[in-house]
Amino acid sequence: MSEILQHREAGVLTLTFNRLDKKNAITTAMYTRLAEELEAATADDSVRVAVIQGAVEIFTAGNDLADFLNNPPISKPGAEVPPVVRFLNAIRDFPKPIVAAVAGPAVGIGTTLLLHCDLVYAGDNAAFSLPFVNLGLCPEAGASLLLPQIVGYPKAAEKLMLGEAFYAEEALEMGLINRIVPPHEVNAYAQAQAAKLAAKPAASLRVTKQLMNMAQTQLAPVMTEELKHFGALLQGPAAKEAISAVMEKRKPDFSKC
Repeated sequence: MSEILQHREAGVLTLTFNRLDKKNAITTAMYTRLAEELEAATADDSVRVAVIQGAVEIFTAGNDLADFLNNPPISKPGAEVPPVVRFLNAIRDFPKPIVAAVAGPAVGIGTTLLLHCDLVYAGDNAAFSLPFVNLGLCPEAGASLLLPQIVGYPKAAEKLMLGEAFYAEEALEMGLINRIVPPHEVNAYAQAQAAKLAAKPAASLRVTKQLMNMAQTQLAPVMTEELKHFGALLQGPAAKEAISAVMEKRKPDFSKC
């Protein structure tokens, strides 16, 4: 069975993380599928809204570390765009509304991708985390720009620098999510909201989103700069120590990093 489920109905494209045995950790192949679906939906007038969702117990654990190390998101001249970068570009540039339904943990890119969604609904079991610094890395997906804009600099600094998990109530207070619902209802609630959007004038929605995003002239350059530093840090000693510690289930030692 596919690790990214796709369903289209009544103008709504639903993409579901479907790798529960691995906590919905995202692989290169999954990024490719997500990018392909969003790119196709951009050009398909029958798709009016996209929904991204996971399971009741987990949204996504973020990157699959083993796959991530074998396929680092490093762009090389003349080479194909790495799948994770292709996905991030696709979600950033998606011209139609995107609704997210989050239950359980949303780790790393599981949280940063939400910054590109227009409406985010979370179960009361949702747990968000941005552990980039703890992995010897830096923010990605435009988080260094978007998160301070959405939640304010002090909160963004706390979440990005400490990398500690935070939960649905705080995420709502920060303005990261729109509403909290019971975990077993979150996907259905997001679908209901998406159906409302799909019934509205498509051109009006696209123009409204375009106008709200007009001020984001620095987003693409910031994402490019983030990835440049991310790629360099990924090959550095701190990231190697952090990822080894995760694999070996021990506390990392950054005393020499």
